Amino acid sequence: METRASFIAAMQETQHLSPEKGQNPANGNIEQFDSDEGSSIEDADFNWDEFLEETGASAAPHTSFKHVEISLQSSFQPGMKLEVANKSNPDTYWVATIITTCGQLLLLRYCGYGDDRRADFWCDVMTADLHPVGWCTQNNKVLMPPDAIKEKYMDWTEFLIHDLTGARTAPANLLEGPLRGKNPVDLITVDSLIELQDSQNPFQYWIVSVVENVGGRLRLRYVGLEETESYDQWLFYLDCRLRPVGWCQENKYRMDPPPDIYSLKTVSEWKCALEKSLNDAANFPLPMEVFKDHADLRNHFFTVGMKLEAVNMREPFHICPASVTKVFNNHYLQVTIDDLRPEPSKISMLCHADSLGILPIQWCLKNGINLTPPKGYSGQDFDWADYQKQCGAEAAPHLCFRNTSFSRGFTKNMKLEAVNPRNPAEICVASITSVKGRLMWLHLEGLQMPSPEYIVDVESMDIFPVGWCEANAYNLTPPHKAVLRRKRRIAVVQPEKQLPSTVPVEKIPHDLCPVPQPDATGTINGRYCCPQLYINHRCFSGPYLNKGRIAELPQSVGPGKCVLVLKEVLSMVINAAYKPGSVLRELQLVEDPQWNFQEETLKAKYRGKTYRATVKIVRTSDQVADFCRRVCAKLECCPNLFSPVLVAEVCPENCSIHTKTKYTYYYGKRKKIIKPPIGENNNVKSGHVKPARRRKRRKSIFVQKKRRSSAVDLNAAGSAEESEDDEPDAMEDETGSEETSSELRDDQTDTSSAEVPSARPRRAVTLRSSTESDRPPPTERARRSRRPQPHSYGEAEKCTQVKEEIKQEEEEKLILDSNPLEWTVTDVVRFIKLTDCAPLAKIFQEQDIDGQALLLLTLPTVQECMELKLGPAIKLCHQIERVKVAFYAQYAN
Repeated sequence: METRASFIAAMQETQHLSPEKGQNPANGNIEQFDSDEGSSIEDADFNWDEFLEETGASAAPHTSFKHVEISLQSSFQPGMKLEVANKSNPDTYWVATIITTCGQLLLLRYCGYGDDRRADFWCDVMTADLHPVGWCTQNNKVLMPPDAIKEKYMDWTEFLIHDLTGARTAPANLLEGPLRGKNPVDLITVDSLIELQDSQNPFQYWIVSVVENVGGRLRLRYVGLEETESYDQWLFYLDCRLRPVGWCQENKYRMDPPPDIYSLKTVSEWKCALEKSLNDAANFPLPMEVFKDHADLRNHFFTVGMKLEAVNMREPFHICPASVTKVFNNHYLQVTIDDLRPEPSKISMLCHADSLGILPIQWCLKNGINLTPPKGYSGQDFDWADYQKQCGAEAAPHLCFRNTSFSRGFTKNMKLEAVNPRNPAEICVASITSVKGRLMWLHLEGLQMPSPEYIVDVESMDIFPVGWCEANAYNLTPPHKAVLRRKRRIAVVQPEKQLPSTVPVEKIPHDLCPVPQPDATGTINGRYCCPQLYINHRCFSGPYLNKGRIAELPQSVGPGKCVLVLKEVLSMVINAAYKPGSVLRELQLVEDPQWNFQEETLKAKYRGKTYRATVKIVRTSDQVADFCRRVCAKLECCPNLFSPVLVAEVCPENCSIHTKTKYTYYYGKRKKIIKPPIGENNNVKSGHVKPARRRKRRKSIFVQKKRRSSAVDLNAAGSAEESEDDEPDAMEDETGSEETSSELRDDQTDTSSAEVPSARPRRAVTLRSSTESDRPPPTERARRSRRPQPHSYGEAEKCTQVKEEIKQEEEEKLILDSNPLEWTVTDVVRFIKLTDCAPLAKIFQEQDIDGQALLLLTLPTVQECMELKLGPAIKLCHQIERVKVAFYAQYAN
């Protein structure tokens, strides 16, 4: 804590910007909020874990921050080829393919193994003998396939020619030299040169120099203005305004300083600065891998005069009517906030088809948001229809905008770290106060003067996950109350960390405030580096994991960043399970209040369906061993199945001597083993209690219980297949309950299933099913639902529930006059008008949805493409499901 406090105190002067008046808002240098710039050293002791616990809030999931996820990816891509030394004969080499990456770790497979993953192996880019394809030929080294596959092909030369045709080799500069093993963010160093697009003219660029790189967030300074920081800008490296030096000339664009700084220097001074920067860029070019993840701009469909709604970028607290005032080309346009005053203030933004903050008209009305009328508007209540008549303008059609309902898993009251829009150098603790579609309203904590909630897009590159500043050694402005509590705690519990109040911060001797240099992983020291984890195949795998699949996993993973290595191991364990969804649900329950953890979203695929869950993963190396043991205990397997300990022959736990039943009793929850009820003998081996039933007793989520009978319906037909699985103690309805809880998270990651409206429990589950053809007849469902379940509902209640559901389904049965596959758009519209979704018929007409398209619609598609809220979307999907069921019953055969 002392080190971090000292580091942040020393950084305060260098990172504070003081923008001057009259600067262009588009450059990010706008009038500041009055933030707590005089924060003392105790501010550095703000603790996210304690703050979340005190406030009862949750952190926004890391997977919701797309730009941060991309920035952590390796420069190496799956599918790349390289030459690697043979394990059995290090003097020879063979071509390998990159299967996946984990930080500086690569999972490789020798060419010739095809889809056989048993020989896959991990290697560290920094230490392994890796080279680009062609290196052996240039250095007279021997290319020889591994002994295990040497006899597989007669002519290996012909095989290599065929295999390498069209393949991409790993870049040589990332395998050798100073850039070895670095990800794109690490490649951007201080003084790197980049071309920056002008904020108003898409055809004008000027070169900027990187002054600071904070986890990919770049502080940029125009060349020629090295002596002042007043016009510095902060942009994330993935911003489409950033291009490699030479891009402007290649596309025949203008290379001129922006208008707001042009008058600060003479023409000759600008010219001299440009020539020097071009020369420096030629001598020390920025690797092109930095720009590999930049998204290509798609063509827009806007025309001059179209009306839309837009977030006011100068005051990002309001959504206002706006107009397209200029179309530059098929990629760029200019959007101006409407101002009806005689002398309007022109607030214009350079936009493209996927720009953040531009919305179709009526978006605010549909989402219950207050639309700020144009300045000078005379009416009392703003009405788009009257306003369009008054202006004589057309509305921009919906196809011009990106998906406006995609929330990326953000929900109200989540916490994150966000840039202060009026002081881009400052990052604050932020709370989400509202989420509407793809827009969020954020409240910034820690500001001295109260400020309005500001609006930000869910894909904004100015928001970051909890802990991002700490991981990148950057100052985070904490909440005032949290700071005061923390001060008291320091004074009482840790007095040695409290600096004397009589010593001003600026007078502390520099030798008492050492500034550690972040290492390549972006951490202050090695406490976030995970040791090598071994997957000990001989150890007992327990009731959840398939022994055969465990044997196919690599022997070890790591070393590397704790979260990345453990996430890779857990993903492997999930994929090695009999039922991945069951393991995923158990992993959700692994936690310890003492852990320094980070929440990560893991996925499981089972029978064509994808399940997601948020799992707590420890961040520091000293907690890795305990975390692994906790996970193994939860999965009722040997505590050494995966751990930092390598088991050579005999496991220290003697796990091989235990039968499945004894071992579960010894290492599990020590429950008394109960004999199964009559009629379940053939489902249990050795009297082992089904783990699924214990879980059901432990995890009593209301919505899941309410929906369990309908979940059985979806999976009853799959029971025959389940009985052939290697897991004898799997409950038939367990998968159904997984779908109920996990499928609901497909569109809203980390949303508790208890928050989902339960007014239509059966429909909600039914319409998420990928197909209705597997549904058994009602009588069969009723019979299966009556199986004895000691830890769930009573028999009478369950039978009543099933009967009511069968009755309800019979009432809703639909008889079709014609085959839906042959329906025209008019037929579809006519059908929708006959249902309780008649107001939505117009959408089907506009989208040209015929019968075939109707049968392909699902809830996520309806929500995203038709921009409907959950309630109307569920109603509509219920009607679509009725058509599907009738189609399968009448025409499928």
